[in-house]
Amino acid sequence: MKRIIASTSALALLAACGSTEDEAPAPAEAAQATPVVPEAAADPQGEAVHILAFGDSLFAGYGVEAGQSYPAQLEAALRARGINANIANAGVSGDTTQAGRDRLAFTIDGQPHKPDLVIIELGGNDLLRSIPPEQTRSNLRRMLEIAREKDVPAILFGMRAPPNLGEEFVSQYDAIYRELAEQFDVPLVPFFLESIYRDPGNFQSDRIHPTATAIGTLVEDTADEVVAAIPEQATATAE
Repeated sequence: MKRIIASTSALALLAACGSTEDEAPAPAEAAQATPVVPEAAADPQGEAVHILAFGDSLFAGYGVEAGQSYPAQLEAALRARGINANIANAGVSGDTTQAGRDRLAFTIDGQPHKPDLVIIELGGNDLLRSIPPEQTRSNLRRMLEIAREKDVPAILFGMRAPPNLGEEFVSQYDAIYRELAEQFDVPLVPFFLESIYRDPGNFQSDRIHPTATAIGTLVEDTADEVVAAIPEQATATAE
């Protein structure tokens, strides 16, 4: 189904991944609503499942409390399902795909436990800077190669270019995630913000970053895909 992004929503999407020049608003000011976080299971079964959430401010939790970030709320959601998930938040506000490419290997190596899964969520800041799509593709490709070399399964969270960047740019950019997911045979969430971007009320007062409640909506919308991406051997004892 073809989706059309309104110009104001497109600008919000472009900025949703943050900027290294921006100051994060105080958490109490940014998160005015209570996030929808499922109660964790009292005793998740089985060995711990280690997940590395690797991305930009959409993972870092720009403007919300640490426990309201996407990785924190996703961990609570998985534990509520009985999965003994431990999710490391490796989100860095302002990161481009180049910055992610430069730090992925040592981030994986620096984990106390080898990740059972890495979630790669980058590309929005490339849009902010109008970085050529081929550079974005090359950087994401290298990150998937690194994950493969480290023998860490990956799931790719995609972004979408707004129409104001031009038809050719949009066509080239929007093909990146789908084609790389097919090339590397990894699961794909085509557009991470799909469930929230149409409603301005889902964003903080900066009209850019999701509220804590909207982050909960993103978790609800993507948790099934994350669970399906966890290798069977990692969850076998939890079932």
